[in-house]
Amino acid sequence: MFFVLSKVFWFFSQPLNLAIFLLLAGLSAASFGRRRLAGTGGVLAFLILAVSTWTSFGAIIISPLEERFPRPSAPDHVAGIVVLGGGMEGQINLVRGGYELSTAGDRFVETAVLARRYPEAKVVVSGGSGELVLEGEGDAATAQRLLTALGVAPDRLILENKSRNTYENAAFTRALVSPKPGETWLLVTSAFHMPRAKALFDKVGFATVPWPVDYRTSGKEGVSLFADNPLDALETTTVAAKEWTGLVAYWLAGRIDQPFPGPGG
Repeated sequence: MFFVLSKVFWFFSQPLNLAIFLLLAGLSAASFGRRRLAGTGGVLAFLILAVSTWTSFGAIIISPLEERFPRPSAPDHVAGIVVLGGGMEGQINLVRGGYELSTAGDRFVETAVLARRYPEAKVVVSGGSGELVLEGEGDAATAQRLLTALGVAPDRLILENKSRNTYENAAFTRALVSPKPGETWLLVTSAFHMPRAKALFDKVGFATVPWPVDYRTSGKEGVSLFADNPLDALETTTVAAKEWTGLVAYWLAGRIDQPFPGPGG
């Protein structure tokens, strides 16, 4: 139920869709002669789109997420590497059978690099299809083709292909791997996603070393106009809004202990 509700809520609340629904509400109000209500819907829709595409708002709100878990020094020994899904174009790969990467594809590039650095480490790919309506290939299935093509031996791979969200990533991976006390496991995911991911893995009892990748900002962005391509700015705003929403939702649901988890707990 949590998975379905989260998908439905996000469909209506993500910036672009929210602006469209506000415009539709405004047009509906105008058809009934409610000019003030129609104007309010149009102005709100314009503000959402203008702030999301023409300003650095997205970079400003995603930066605290990316800075929350700095990448540590490389450990001497690693028992395993866990990479979370979300970096593949599942709909395309299902049809074409390749390994097309999405904007979060850095997760798998870095995993291949780490696999070469730690040749004895197991490589766990956690991620099924997280789509509610659209059909796509799970990232674990695609990653198997990609990582073996990049030289990772098949017998090193552990594929968790049933999870649909980050909570299930953590719970299903913990059950599949059964990490032993004292082992070092790296957790690879996008920097903006690391606070929620690390907190969920801690919650299920899977101790990991955060290894953030896929940064969307330089960390030096300030308040500015037209600092980025409008489509990229909109995507950054959308990603940041989704992650903050996810943190609050998981906290309210009791799945994480703090609304903004950090290295101290």
